[in-house]
Amino acid sequence: MNTIVVLLDTLNRHLLPTYGGDWVKTPNIERLAEKSVVFDQHWSGSLPCMPARRDLLTGRTAFLEKGWGGIEPFDETLPNMLRKGGIFSHIVTDHYHYFATGGENYCQSFTTWDFHRGQEDDPWHSTVSDPEVPDEHYGRVRMQYERNRKRFLQEEDYAGPRTMRAACDWLESNREADHYFLMVEAFDPHEPFDCPKHYLDLYQDDYKGPLYNWPNYGDVDVPEEAITHIRKRYAANLTMIDHWLGKLLDMMDRLALWEDTLLIFTTDHGFLLGEHQKMGKNQMHVFNELAHIPMMIHVPGSEHNGSRISALTQNIDVMPTILDYMNVAIPDQVKGHSLRGLLEGRTEKVRNAAIYGYHGMAVNVTDGRYTYMRAPNAADNHPCYTYTAMPTTFRSYLGHQVQESIETGRFLPYTRFPVFKVPVSRQGEPYASNSLVMETKLYDITKDYQQQHSIQDAELEAHMIRLLRESMHEANSPLEQFERLGL
Repeated sequence: MNTIVVLLDTLNRHLLPTYGGDWVKTPNIERLAEKSVVFDQHWSGSLPCMPARRDLLTGRTAFLEKGWGGIEPFDETLPNMLRKGGIFSHIVTDHYHYFATGGENYCQSFTTWDFHRGQEDDPWHSTVSDPEVPDEHYGRVRMQYERNRKRFLQEEDYAGPRTMRAACDWLESNREADHYFLMVEAFDPHEPFDCPKHYLDLYQDDYKGPLYNWPNYGDVDVPEEAITHIRKRYAANLTMIDHWLGKLLDMMDRLALWEDTLLIFTTDHGFLLGEHQKMGKNQMHVFNELAHIPMMIHVPGSEHNGSRISALTQNIDVMPTILDYMNVAIPDQVKGHSLRGLLEGRTEKVRNAAIYGYHGMAVNVTDGRYTYMRAPNAADNHPCYTYTAMPTTFRSYLGHQVQESIETGRFLPYTRFPVFKVPVSRQGEPYASNSLVMETKLYDITKDYQQQHSIQDAELEAHMIRLLRESMHEANSPLEQFERLGL
C-alpha cells in the first residue's frame, strides 16, 4: 500500500461540481471523484492554514490550546509515525508558510521534502527597488508578490504547476518503489488569485475596473462588479490547478498506481467571496463556506469507489486513517478516528459531533444538521491562553506585550513536556481583536445551509451545548476555555 495526500489550499466545497456547484470548471476533481468515495459531511478543525496542518498531521484538534505555530516537540506526527514503521515519506509543496517563523518542523519531519518558491509573500525574487504597480487598485497589493510574479513568464513557471509537475516527476522516478507516503500540497487556489489570462477568459470576465486579485479580509469593501470579478479570478485559479492535478492523475494512470495506492484529496478551509457580506477568513464567524470542506478517498480495489458517505468526519480523522491502512500503530494522543470502517462499509459513523474554530474566537460545533457558534462570554475574552513549547506564531513571536505574565509548567494533560502559558486576554480590558468577539449563533443547516437566519430554541441550544462540552473535553481543552465561553 502506498498513500498519496493531495491538499489544495482554500478550496471552496460549494463551488465544486461534485458537491453541487454549477459554474466552476474542475473536470479533474470530478474525474477523481468518480474513482473515490466522496464525503458529504467532512469538516475542518483548527483554522486557518498552519493550525489546520497541525490537525492533519497529528490527528488532534489544537485550536483550543494554540493558534498559528509550529509542530511541538511533543507532537506525534504522521511522518514521524511512518518513519517508525519503516515507511519513506516525501512532501512536495509551494506552501511557503512552512518556511517562515511560525511554520517550524512540519516539512522537516518527512524523510525528504521539496519546496517550490514564489507564492504570496514568499521572500524569493530579490530586487531592492519596488516593482511598478497601478496607482489605483482594490484590496491588497504587496511588493514581494509583485516581485515574485515577474518570474512567472509562462504557465509552467507558476508555483502551483511546478508543484504538481514535481510530484509527477517524483512518482516517475520512484515507479519501482512501494510502501511510501507522498504529500502533494499546492497553495492554489489561495489568494492572490493570479494565473494566465486564458483561464480567466473561460469565465467571460469583462471587468474594466482597478486591479483586484487579492481581497482584504473582513466586510465587503468593493463594488458589485469587483465582487463578480474576484469570484471569476478565484474560479480561474482553481481551474488552473485542476488542470495540473490532471497531470498527476494521468501519471497514476500510466503507472497503474490506482491498484495499490490510497489517495486522499482535501483542503484546509474555504474562503468567503462576498457571502455574508464578508471577504476572506479570520475576521468573522466560521460559516459553512469556511468549515464544511471537501474530501474524497480512493481505496484501491474497493467496490465502494464512486459512492458517497454522509457520516460526520473531520480533518483529524485523516492521520489515523492513513496509519490504519499502512499498518502503523495509532498513537494514544490521537483524537481522530480511522475512517477505514466507513470506507469498507463495516461502520455507519465515527463521531457524533465535530468542533472547529480559530484560537481565541468562537468555538463551533456541528452534528451535521445544526451548527452552533458559541461566542466568548465577555468583551475582554478572558481567560484565554496559548500553550506552547515553541513561542512562535504568524511571522513573529508570542508574548512580547505580556512578558511578566508568562508562566511555564506542565499544563497539558496529554504530555509531560513543560510549555509556556502565554496570556492572550487581560481581565477587564477590551480584547485586542475586539471585532472577533461575536454573538452566539445557532443554525439549522438542513433548512438554511447559507446560515442567513439564526434560530432561537432553548432546548436545541442546550443539546448543542452538551455536544460542545463533550467535544471540548474529548479534545483535552484547557479548562479556562469553558469559563471564557460562559459554559
